[in-house]
Amino acid sequence: MNRPCAKLAATVLSGLLSAASVGAADTNSLTPAAGPIPGVGFSLARVFGGLILVLALFLAGVWLFKHWQRLTIARGRSPRLNLLEIKALGNRHALYVVAYEQQRLLIASSPAGVTLLTHLPDGEAGEIPAPAAPASFARALQQVLAAKS
Repeated sequence: MNRPCAKLAATVLSGLLSAASVGAADTNSLTPAAGPIPGVGFSLARVFGGLILVLALFLAGVWLFKHWQRLTIARGRSPRLNLLEIKALGNRHALYVVAYEQQRLLIASSPAGVTLLTHLPDGEAGEIPAPAAPASFARALQQVLAAKS
């Protein structure tokens, strides 16, 4: 090592040792705190207030994570992929009419997987059919009785 580096290292080391000895002397002397010690009630209130704040932020984050898609749709951007209709065919078998932008597809699902059956005629952009009104019980009973006779 050349002389200036050794001299610099020795100076830094002696400075650190003197700072450590001064710090050790300060910790040995017991000096009173600058202000009065806060009460236990105030400390508990701060701890529980902080806990409530953290829990509120956590729950708000969970809510945003679960409802993010709903918030983006609400801003005016309509979803491009829509499920238009579902028809259950039995145990774990179903038909789906799916729309992506203006294109419509008929898809079948079964335990073996999902299969594209056919392309359907194109619909209008953003078209989502209104849900069918439920038939009244009286009308459904009349149809069943008429079919039996």
